[in-house]
Amino acid sequence: MKSLTILALTAITLLGADGYKVYKDHCMKCHTEMMTKAEALKSFTSLKAPPMIEVSNKLKDNIRTMDEDEDVKRRVVIAFVKDYIDNPSVQYSMCESMAIERFGIMPSLKGKLNEAQKQAVAEWIYDRYKGKTF
Repeated sequence: MKSLTILALTAITLLGADGYKVYKDHCMKCHTEMMTKAEALKSFTSLKAPPMIEVSNKLKDNIRTMDEDEDVKRRVVIAFVKDYIDNPSVQYSMCESMAIERFGIMPSLKGKLNEAQKQAVAEWIYDRYKGKTF
């Protein structure tokens, strides 16, 4: 049993961080994972931040690439998320002005996530909500 646990931990280390785990450990405190627009409007005053599905959709809608290749867009969005985790700012926010007024800008997580964790959660944010609408 001990060798199986070591093998599993080694596999996780080699494969990188688990994006959903990073979300649960660092993002879930403020961003709910899944919520309909009607639910969000009903509980708007109690939310700490926009639901993650809305974050993902805004990123995909607002970040444009000249290349129509979905893989290129995915890489650009992931790069944006990784940078925004460390350097959030009003200039680069994808939120509507009403949401910025309500929630403010997210605090920087600089130094709290390593590169593998940022990569994993950025991939998770992009891939988790594929085809889902807010």
